[in-house]
Amino acid sequence: MFDVVKVTASEIESMQIRGAGKIARAAATAMGEFAKKYPGSSLDDFRKDVHTARNILLDSRPTAVSLRNGVYACTKNMDTMKTLEEAKDVVLDNSDAFIKSSLKAIETIAKTGAKRVSDGDVIMTHCNSSAALGVIKEAHRQGKGIKVYATESRPWRQGLLTVNELAKEGIDVTLIIDSAVRMVMEKVDVVFVGADTVTSNGVVINKVGTSQLAHAADEARVAFNVCTETYKFSPMTMSGDLVPIEERDHSEIAKPGEIHPDVKIYNPVFDVTPPKYIDVLITEVGVLSPGSVYEVMIRQFGNEMLED
Repeated sequence: MFDVVKVTASEIESMQIRGAGKIARAAATAMGEFAKKYPGSSLDDFRKDVHTARNILLDSRPTAVSLRNGVYACTKNMDTMKTLEEAKDVVLDNSDAFIKSSLKAIETIAKTGAKRVSDGDVIMTHCNSSAALGVIKEAHRQGKGIKVYATESRPWRQGLLTVNELAKEGIDVTLIIDSAVRMVMEKVDVVFVGADTVTSNGVVINKVGTSQLAHAADEARVAFNVCTETYKFSPMTMSGDLVPIEERDHSEIAKPGEIHPDVKIYNPVFDVTPPKYIDVLITEVGVLSPGSVYEVMIRQFGNEMLED
């Protein structure tokens, strides 16, 4: 019964599906498929099983609030339905609506963010953010003669995905090692990165190394822009919850036998960028200051997503 959500959760956990937006859309798709193919005949059982399916997906990546918001969006109003068919339909309809709005948000962010790019700008980006890359590709399509520096983004080297994607668009792009960020920042006019989670006070949690870019950009007086859909805003942080920073297996850093067995390895997936280093958040609802995130959360979520 839970095969589709277990497969998706496994692909998310193993990084076959990566990127906050792609994770959210994959999870929403799995929830929709689960509802569509549900074999049972009891409304109460369906509700319980949907909650189980939701938890299977949530456990795959604890930091990415996009995943949580995506699966919770799929179950909105489900518990108010009177029949099994109505409940199945609402989960499926919510899944489709979330996916469409997510993709539309990327388009809107691209057009909005491209306005912050001037002809001849040198851009830096990090990891492999669909939202940030959308801005860069849109600026290129508008005929702006841009150059891009993209970090390698170890240990999974998502930067290779980024440079290949940009090169296919005909964009002048250079791959740099992560530790070269501060040196290369001297050549950069503007930075665009994505976000995995944005807290109610405007803190950005993103791929480890993001804060390094933010500090280097601040030192060099380079605008640091975060491109993010509002479903990456974390409503749980409104009530004081902290964002867990996921750690991954040591084997991603060193193979067995490469280092002394007494050496410890710390492999965090994400780091924290304080709002004072962020110029703006570029979202589908407009360009926001980090200080306005709380207000947007209240308007978008209210109290409906604060429950477990």
